[in-house]
Amino acid sequence: MLIVVLLVSLPVFAAGDSQWILQQSTLTYHVSHPLHQSEGVSHGAKGKGVCHAGQCDFLIAVPVKSFDSGDSNRDLHMIQVTRGAEFPLVTVRTRLPESDATASAIDADLEIQFAGKTVQYKKVPFKVEKQSGQTHITGIIPATLSDFKIDPPSLLTMPVKNDIPVRVDMTWRSQ
Repeated sequence: MLIVVLLVSLPVFAAGDSQWILQQSTLTYHVSHPLHQSEGVSHGAKGKGVCHAGQCDFLIAVPVKSFDSGDSNRDLHMIQVTRGAEFPLVTVRTRLPESDATASAIDADLEIQFAGKTVQYKKVPFKVEKQSGQTHITGIIPATLSDFKIDPPSLLTMPVKNDIPVRVDMTWRSQ
């Protein structure tokens, strides 16, 4: 009888919470101006996911100052325009069904806090690939300056375009 109780109880004990850790990331924003294009890249994101009762909650944070466009003056201006001194982090939260861990694509509802504003993006598509015990996720967040109430910076009286898509390339590991 004791063996039967142990065998029936074993799956309950084995089904504890699981966690995900962000191993590496590349986040790239793109800014378009009539005279030139520029991108800022960050490898400074940190992230964690906790799964419980079939749902996984993820939090990713990246310092605003970690984005590098290759031009230190442009980067300092970006920090000023986005109020990076007052709001030094970009945070992203999402909740996904634990079953999405086996999918090849997901549509994530994102909550992004940036420049003192919180914006919801619904059903952002991401591609998911499994590689050597890691999960590689890529996609593009369709962000705009107006979403975050940021006045478009100008060069020679011409403002940059409102669209600032953010390319996401992340590798996660389950723990």
